[in-house]
This record gives sequence, structure tokens and C-alpha cells, in this order.
Amino acid sequence: MDKDKQMYAATQTSSYRLPVESAPRTLLIVEDDKPFLERLSRAMEARGFAVTSCETVAEGLVHIEHSPPAFAVVDLRVGDSNGLDVVAALQNTRPDARAIVLTGYGNIATAVTAVKLGAVDYLAKPADADEVATALLAVGGAKSELPHNPMSADRVRWEHIQRVYEMCDRNVSETARRLNMHRRTLQRILAKRAPR
Repeated sequence: MDKDKQMYAATQTSSYRLPVESAPRTLLIVEDDKPFLERLSRAMEARGFAVTSCETVAEGLVHIEHSPPAFAVVDLRVGDSNGLDVVAALQNTRPDARAIVLTGYGNIATAVTAVKLGAVDYLAKPADADEVATALLAVGGAKSELPHNPMSADRVRWEHIQRVYEMCDRNVSETARRLNMHRRTLQRILAKRAPR
């Protein structure tokens, strides 16, 4: 009887002794700005992530198909492709994965779309590695902290105009029509440097 109790006790305690293996911190970064990609990859590796970096949406989709990561950081515009395709594919392949979208374009409609497709956060560039790691590892409904130097309202407006301009294939007349703006006013805005 004592021997049975000892064996039972051993099986109960041994299950607690086994290391609980947390999900590996595999991270896919899809970004076409090579210097930024290399810096972010190194910084995230230093924070304990096993990083795979891709410079195109097509590479990212292939990687997700073969080995879906636990985390992803995806640029919204990767060349002429949409990074949201990577977010959607990851969500379909591995629903528990956490993805965030990085972009230089502060567009609310795109942020809403990214969240609907499964992104857990949306960060404006230039986001540093601490902001990215915080957003990826945030628990539950916790949001990442506000940046210390958020974009000004003028910069957000400028970014939005630039985004629509790019979507209209740099056609000033079409961009002005879509933004409900006079063409000359738009030309003056496009001729200026980006506000800080």
C-alpha cells in the first residue's frame, strides 16, 4: 500500500517537475525596407524571438504555409503588395498567432481592416523594437503604450493624402476628387515636405 502511495505521489509531483514549455517565440517579419528589416530582426532576436525575415508578401505567404509563426510584424505596403494579405493568411492558418501591422501611413480605415483580419495592434513607423515587443506580448485586451512622440495631426493628414495619392497611381486629379479637395490645394500640399 505504501509503495502504491509512493508511486502515485511520484506521478503527481513529476508532472509538476516537467518544465512547462511555453509556445516558441517564432516571429515572421515582412518588410521591404532592408535596413529597417535587418535592424528590427536583430533587435527582436535580442529580445528572445526566433526571427524569419521576408522582403515580399509572396515570401511571407510561403513561410506561413510551411511553418506558421506564433508572431508576425507586417508592413502595410510591401512593394506593390498589401501586407494585410499576410495577416489574413496567418489568421487562417494559425488563429492563435499574434500579428501587428507597421505603416508609415496613419490611416484609420486601414487600421480597422487590419484588426478585423486578426492583427492585435497597428503601429506607425518608425516604431522601435520595444514598442513592437510590447504590442506582440500584450496580454488580453491590453494596448501598447502611447508613443512618446506621436505623429502630429498635420503629419497624419499628410500621410493620409500621400496614401490616397499612391493608391490613385499618383494621379493628382483623381486624388483631389477622392479627397474632395481643390486640385491646386492638393498640388501645393504635395509640393511641400512632410510636416513633423
